[in-house]
Amino acid sequence: EVQLVESGGGLVQAGGSLRLSCAASGFTFDDYAIGWFRQAPGKEREGVSSISNDDGSTYYADSVKGRFTISSDNAKNTVYLQMNNLKPEDTAVYYCAALLLSGYYLPLDFGGYDYWGQGTQVTVSS
Repeated sequence: EVQLVESGGGLVQAGGSLRLSCAASGFTFDDYAIGWFRQAPGKEREGVSSISNDDGSTYYADSVKGRFTISSDNAKNTVYLQMNNLKPEDTAVYYCAALLLSGYYLPLDFGGYDYWGQGTQVTVSS
């Protein structure tokens, strides 16, 4: 059974940091890209960052470049999202998702992802 379990969300003041974790099981981790997406109330889900577990390529939305860092521990089947200098507009439910690598793909397009976690709430107060 495929499972993606997010953790690490919470309430933080603007300028603070959080590290999200996405623990994966039930599939061959190295064959997948793992993406982080977020959805704020009343807004569409948007891609935040993604990492390809086959070659380590990383991708970021412009809104988080320089503040967020994605990394992967393939031995633990876990992907992390280090979020620094958080802003109130980062407030959202954050989801991780897995996409089977099989050629060209859009790393921040949620429509291409096969499996999803349940989400973790991140709230940034001003």
